Amino acid sequence: MTSTRHRPGDLGLADSSEDRRDSLREAGRYPRIYAIVRQIPRGRVATYGQIAAIEGHSSARMVGYALAALSGIDRAVPWQRVLNRTGALSERSGGGGTSRQRQALEAEGVLFDAAGRIDFDTVGWDGPDIDWIDQHGFHPAPRPRSAERRRRR
Repeated sequence: MTSTRHRPGDLGLADSSEDRRDSLREAGRYPRIYAIVRQIPRGRVATYGQIAAIEGHSSARMVGYALAALSGIDRAVPWQRVLNRTGALSERSGGGGTSRQRQALEAEGVLFDAAGRIDFDTVGWDGPDIDWIDQHGFHPAPRPRSAERRRRR
């Protein structure tokens, strides 16, 4: 019996959409998180909590751990598009990474205010298409709101 090892960002699934659909429902937590993050379009951002809510069995912290486990060369998962709930970049364990994340987001057209935060009302992601969510066994989650809008409630 042979065992195949996969990079953290690799789902290790067959290419057919039928296999992928069934496999995501049964996949481990990190592959499910990576599949969701891959859905975030260029120039849009999500929060760790939003990704956790869509996955359904994770916390925001677990999403952070999953993204931290990606290798620096794994470009298949756009980790830079996931921010904390205040719209700010979170320091990586061991330090560093925030300037690289900001540069990557700015290259996608994401703007930061003077306090180093993004406006979720402008670039927040609405989440995956409902058919994709249903097909893969995920959960709808609300779009994050900018801090100023949350205070007005």
